Amino acid sequence: MPIYLDHNATAPLRPQVLESMLPWLRGRWGNASSAHGPGREAKKAVELARAQVAGLLHCRPEEILFTGGGTEANNLALRGACLARRGQGDHIIVSAVEHHSVLRCAEDLAGQGFQLSRLPVDRDGLVRPESLGSALTGRTILASIMHANNEIGTIQPIPRLAEALRKRSILFHVDAVQSAGKVPVDVRRLGADLLSLSAHKMHGPQGVGALFVRQGVSLRPVLQGGSQESGLRPGTYNVAGIVGLGAAALLAGRGLAVEAAYLEAQRGRLEQGLRELEPRAVFLGAAAPRLPNTSAVCFPGRDNQALVANLDMRGIAVSTGAACGSSDREPSHVLKALGLDPALARSVIRFSLGGSTSVEEIAETLAALKAVLGEVPRR
Repeated sequence: MPIYLDHNATAPLRPQVLESMLPWLRGRWGNASSAHGPGREAKKAVELARAQVAGLLHCRPEEILFTGGGTEANNLALRGACLARRGQGDHIIVSAVEHHSVLRCAEDLAGQGFQLSRLPVDRDGLVRPESLGSALTGRTILASIMHANNEIGTIQPIPRLAEALRKRSILFHVDAVQSAGKVPVDVRRLGADLLSLSAHKMHGPQGVGALFVRQGVSLRPVLQGGSQESGLRPGTYNVAGIVGLGAAALLAGRGLAVEAAYLEAQRGRLEQGLRELEPRAVFLGAAAPRLPNTSAVCFPGRDNQALVANLDMRGIAVSTGAACGSSDREPSHVLKALGLDPALARSVIRFSLGGSTSVEEIAETLAALKAVLGEVPRR
């Protein structure tokens, strides 16, 4: 079996999650919107999952909307909020390191007449609260800042950013796709009005996510159709996927502190070994709070595509960054926003560990990388 160190791209399905889904893939096929017995059974399963996701986020079940994934949740948050508030203003704020599903959605809204500001970040990828404060105008209606970055793992000072917005009644969307299930995500403490998550980042199924919508926040639907999810997300419920999301959320919440401590220890082992292999290695965001499982490392003078390919040949799965842009030879928008030299940016490898990553796998990864570094010459 390969050693899988790309959990930020997708995490393997937990066996308990699969077990929870199987009845809804085999003998139970009721439509959760139907009034008969099978439909009521399906609806009951959906509502249990809603409560389980709400438990992870410390909110009310009725504040959870199910979506087809993190990208859809982000689009519904941005488009839905901006279209609902268009009469109150037209200015949107995002950070320069947001996921493409936020950045491209915001850019599309800008093409529809909204004004868009992109906040810079520091060398660790963090937005400074004063930068957000200075970007606010009397026309600002929404700010969207991710909780944790998918490429370098740094965690934004979300509660401090929320303070400036709360004083002016500006909606705050937080993309927590990468952080939910890895670190505590309490929507009240964060100060979020809207918050997105995705099942497959926390050992749930692919193709299902959720959006927290604080009670009292109005959205315009992005899709037109039936009345599911209060008319904000029409379409037949993916009952098996939603059940899997609920189970994943429940398991993640129960084991959060223990798994985070384990991951941080494993990452420390990995990074110590990397320093010994390559004393010139640069660890991105290491001076800031980070996800416990994530290490983005520059290997100066090496080609990251060659390193990743050679490690893959040895059964080690890592990445050069976000899965949605990993085939691009150009440095990602995140690395550019950090101000990295382009040559250094093309040497970055992201290691993202999981709860099943063992001490032995870390040792095997370091041994394989030692061999690979001998095969890939410096440029």
